[in-house]
Amino acid sequence: MQVTIAFAAPAGLWRKALQVPEGTTAGEVLSLSGFAREFPEFTDHLPVLGVYGERCEPSRVLHEADRVELYRPLVFDPQESRRRRVMHRKSKAGRP
Repeated sequence: MQVTIAFAAPAGLWRKALQVPEGTTAGEVLSLSGFAREFPEFTDHLPVLGVYGERCEPSRVLHEADRVELYRPLVFDPQESRRRRVMHRKSKAGRP
């Protein structure tokens, strides 16, 4: 079966299509993909895995055409970022 693994690296999208046997897990696809060679900075702490936007464990068995996604840690809190944008807009609206 064919599956894809994708990672939104800071420099751009890294993606690889793999032919794997039925019963292959997300963790096995990660190992087979060569991700560790491409991104050695993640060997100490592997990114969180997901399939089509849904977080999963490395033991999840994949199906034909699944896309395994690797998620980087957030650099900032999205809620805090939204609060700052709102405050910024309010302060600009009050200026003459």
